[in-house]
Amino acid sequence: MDWGMKNRLSQIIKPDTNRTVMLAVDHGYFLGPTSGLEEPAKTIEPLLPYADSLMLTRGVLRVSVNPGSSTPIVLRVSGGNSILGEDLSKEAITVSVKDAIRLNVSAVALSIYVGSKYEHQTLKNLATLVSECEEYGIPVLAVTAVGKEMVRDARYLSLACRIAAEIGAHFVKTYYCEDFQKVVKTCPVPVVIAGGKKIAEKDALKLAYNAVKDGAVGVDMGRNIFQSKDPVGMIKAVRQIVHENAKPEDVFRSLKL
Repeated sequence: MDWGMKNRLSQIIKPDTNRTVMLAVDHGYFLGPTSGLEEPAKTIEPLLPYADSLMLTRGVLRVSVNPGSSTPIVLRVSGGNSILGEDLSKEAITVSVKDAIRLNVSAVALSIYVGSKYEHQTLKNLATLVSECEEYGIPVLAVTAVGKEMVRDARYLSLACRIAAEIGAHFVKTYYCEDFQKVVKTCPVPVVIAGGKKIAEKDALKLAYNAVKDGAVGVDMGRNIFQSKDPVGMIKAVRQIVHENAKPEDVFRSLKL
């Protein structure tokens, strides 16, 4: 990994703690105006100062984020599907690496669907993206998307994460599960956990705590932050857990619910 690649990755995974709090607001690429993201700019603006990076699409980046912001961008570059389509796993690369460079991003993100109908296509997408990004020193985040038919257990997630790393992903986003330490141990690149669907704030904080305790370098949370009754309080609490090893029950008390 060259200096440029390491430098961009260090903007996301902070060297002083080797942890990260990523804010995911890319849901609209297949869900449309999901709850809490009807007006992205209003959602993003108060949360941005507390995020180590922002994961979103180029369309939302261009119109909803202040160009003067210093928060690193992880750009979603896969898509071409929707919740109305025949199969969510049928994704393609939708953004060129040159456009990612023009947008001055710190990393790009793409979903893979191991075990799905379009597994081969999404893994080939990842291989193509990694090869192109290596030329410019841009890290690639592989997101292990899970179809309805797949079980989110350590066996499956270890398989998906390892395949992503073998193809060349520089870090991986996956789900927390029982025996999560196995997933981390068998994946040779950093692992970030997805927040998933909205759950109770106390449970989301426990999720973040357990994930980093079991080896994740951090979280990429979206709905469990921006759909909370106290979004700013929630992202602050998650930061304390991830970067300061705070206990969930301690930071929960600070939320205004």
